Amino acid sequence: MTSKAVALLFLLCAACGGGGGGGTSSTPSSPSPTPTVPVSSACTALGQASVSGSTAIVNGVECSTANSPVVLLNMKDSTGLQLGSCSGTVVAPRGILTAAHCLPATTASIKVFLGTGPELVAASFAGHPSWREANNTALDVGVVLMPDDIGRTPVPLLLSRDARVGENATLAGWGKDQALITATLRAGIATITAVSSLVLQTSFSANFSSVCQGDSGGPILLSEGGVWSVGGVISANSTLGCSFGDNFYANIRNPDISSFVLARVPNAARK
Repeated sequence: MTSKAVALLFLLCAACGGGGGGGTSSTPSSPSPTPTVPVSSACTALGQASVSGSTAIVNGVECSTANSPVVLLNMKDSTGLQLGSCSGTVVAPRGILTAAHCLPATTASIKVFLGTGPELVAASFAGHPSWREANNTALDVGVVLMPDDIGRTPVPLLLSRDARVGENATLAGWGKDQALITATLRAGIATITAVSSLVLQTSFSANFSSVCQGDSGGPILLSEGGVWSVGGVISANSTLGCSFGDNFYANIRNPDISSFVLARVPNAARK
């Protein structure tokens, strides 16, 4: 999350709590004692190997960036100064999915880092027009478009079904871990604890992972037909500590969200 977004966590989570501010909520359930997918295997959802001996996200693993579809976004103001950093997911040859709160009005340009090589300058970017810092919507999605193909295999959007309470998911992003180290690609495992038309939710526990500042805009990945697909966009957590509490994600299957994304990235991969 950006530093600005950290200050908004409690506001965002007030909107997310109790069913995400809209839609029908499924009954929350406690995570199972142990994940059915081991945390050590989290990077495989990105098609990457884990970096041996590392710990990451919060209760996760560091991943290789060689061909990762999860990239780092560096937002700049009109003078070129850094506004903050977020994560994003390649969903089309030139399209990156991220969070709306990662794209404040003061953003003049975005540089995209793939993990190696020079940063790439985005051609355009836009957040969902109905997302606001001060209201109860949870349409926290944005799209970054590149001038040329990124060269990473796009991750499909999961539009064929809803997320299910109790299913395992993979979290990925470039945010902080439990040692507060950031700007490193990491992945972890979580369990869906609640679903509404706008928001997905997971809860941190000793056996599961959590998102933290800098992970905003990254994906929560769900497996469908053996393919890891984007079920939601990392939006907020209920605490500033990251190592306890709930995590919230914009539900990609929400019609307002999916129509916004597909209008800007009509060739986005889908599942």
